[in-house]
Amino acid sequence: DYMKKMIFFLLLVFTFITNVQASAECEIVMDADSGRILHAKNITEKKLIASTTKIMTALVVLNNADINSTITVGDEVNKAYGSAIYIKEGEVLTIKDLLYGLMLRSGNDAAIVLATNVAGSIPAFAMLMNETAKSIGMKDTIFYNPHGLDEETENKSTVYDMALLMREAMKNKYFQKLTSTKRYTTKTNLNTYDWYNKNKLLTDYKYATGGKIGYTMRAKHTFVSSASKDGKNLIVATFVDSNRFITHANLYERYFDDYKKYNLIDKNNLGLNYKRGYKVFTLESFDMLLKETELNHVKKEVVFYNNIEVGKNATVIGNISISLNNTVYRRLNIYASKNEVKKKNIIDKIKDLLKW
Repeated sequence: DYMKKMIFFLLLVFTFITNVQASAECEIVMDADSGRILHAKNITEKKLIASTTKIMTALVVLNNADINSTITVGDEVNKAYGSAIYIKEGEVLTIKDLLYGLMLRSGNDAAIVLATNVAGSIPAFAMLMNETAKSIGMKDTIFYNPHGLDEETENKSTVYDMALLMREAMKNKYFQKLTSTKRYTTKTNLNTYDWYNKNKLLTDYKYATGGKIGYTMRAKHTFVSSASKDGKNLIVATFVDSNRFITHANLYERYFDDYKKYNLIDKNNLGLNYKRGYKVFTLESFDMLLKETELNHVKKEVVFYNNIEVGKNATVIGNISISLNNTVYRRLNIYASKNEVKKKNIIDKIKDLLKW
């Protein structure tokens, strides 16, 4: 009995120590479907982001290059230091190979080679990174390089902005594949590579779907990740947290348990009264994570525009918005199109007569 008490006490102490260590300086939990923030701690504090930078690097490359095209590594590779995939000048790799080296092994050499070849130079690539950041709504972010090293230039962001970035990146089907890959092998003219993903969450937490870790002496441990369970899709970002894998797993479990997924707009079944003979629809559906008690507080507002002529083509006739606590989470155009009346052939006419 004494032994049982002792084990229980030690477990309590261990849990307490783990939780104390697991506290990140900045952390966020975001619903990937709606963009809703479910948990926030210092989410607008600007910090060095280290290799989580490479999420943006990968996204910019995917948006601006053909992944099957090849690159011959130039002398730009000699500027790389820190984590690497150890590629050499004169080596021929596909952009796809370099992307896997970038995301799985955090290759700074891969980042420099990709940036130089896709945009012509590091500053030109950084411009593309910042343009992309702006388009996503990352207001507190600045990129100067594609790797996240911070001795010469500093990439800075917030956990909120990095969650926005991961949410955007996960809309890209190839990025989803890239970030969820646990192992990748490839052969070049100079070498054979076998890369395992440094993101331990992918193997340790069964609902993990991707992410990127980062570390520099100045940034400390950074981590941006994604996970999906029972159709719920979450993103977690943390800065300055040496226990990042435990922190992320704990946050996922807590917020998967606390929230349910609700379909608030069904694109093909809006349930709206409009003129007879017309089909009304939106181009996408909308789901949101809510606590059951919050469901009554969700507001669905529909606005129809005046004097809209609807012809054969789909025409915007209004909009539908979903809000909670005065925050609008999605506003979608409502379209209308005439239901086509099918001309009856002779068989249909005979069937109608027989019914009569």
